[in-house]
Amino acid sequence: MDDVRLALAGRMDRAHVPGLFDRLDWFAALHRHCLSDMPIHILAAEEDGREAWLLLMNPAPRRAEALANWYSFSWAPMFIGNPDPQVQARLIDRIVRHLRRAYARIQLFPMDDAAPVMAALRRAGWFTVQRPMGGRHLLHVQGRSFADYWSARPGRLRSLIRRKGRNSSFTLSISKTLTDNLWRDYVDVHDRSWKDAEPGLDFLRDLAGRESAAGTLRLGFARVDGRAVATQLWTVEHGVALIHKLSHDSAYDRASPGSLLSHAMFEYAIDQDRVHLIDYGTGDNGYKTDWMDSRIPLQQVDAFNPRFPSAWLPAARAAISALVG
Repeated sequence: MDDVRLALAGRMDRAHVPGLFDRLDWFAALHRHCLSDMPIHILAAEEDGREAWLLLMNPAPRRAEALANWYSFSWAPMFIGNPDPQVQARLIDRIVRHLRRAYARIQLFPMDDAAPVMAALRRAGWFTVQRPMGGRHLLHVQGRSFADYWSARPGRLRSLIRRKGRNSSFTLSISKTLTDNLWRDYVDVHDRSWKDAEPGLDFLRDLAGRESAAGTLRLGFARVDGRAVATQLWTVEHGVALIHKLSHDSAYDRASPGSLLSHAMFEYAIDQDRVHLIDYGTGDNGYKTDWMDSRIPLQQVDAFNPRFPSAWLPAARAAISALVG
């Protein structure tokens, strides 16, 4: 990854790339903290100063997957130099043809728009299967105030917040700057939440610290007598709020501190940060539909190289699964 950073010379850094999930820092931290046992394979193609980059990992011999995991809202080829769709297609064509030399199988997930990559793979002779695999829930603010947004929420959600907020003992806060004390509170809440042990706390600490330095962190807490009982990690940048992680102390389930904190976080994002989009990330958790107004499906692309007999049976299984699934 250090060699890639030198080769890119900042072209995939925050100053040049608006989206969090398209930056080299994101991929480097993800690999370092969550996927360090995975060899990585990073490929690039260039045409007249315009570039395409594919960041992959190798979970097994002759197999490649997107360099992504459950923290990734999306994965896609990275383009530098603003290539038009025709140039993008030529660049990706060159990369996937090169991949045929070494790989029997490729899996790419999560993808918002898999069509260009699917077309390139097929032109290069790969057998491909595309399947819907979950989705992302979004809120398009469309210039509304929080009051207008809130009035359109389902009655059961508004009633819950009204009932739980009446005489609530929770103190709510939203911080833009990460401190050691705040991170200790974050970990303390997580340790007492209903969630399993978080395998990526070091990754989240890295993310929170990096975004704090950039001014994009929004770290929310609900507290009782000074002790944090619910927390949420958001980032806000270029008018887009990303909801990365939620946790709450399961002992306070009946009092709904997480819902009350969500109410405060949404209000801050809409009325103070003036975002135009809030993204709840991957996963079709039922509660998300109460807060959001649309869903986009995520796609998984499985590609099989017919040159390798080891790919034939998995290809057949994937095709059958797509037909019946």
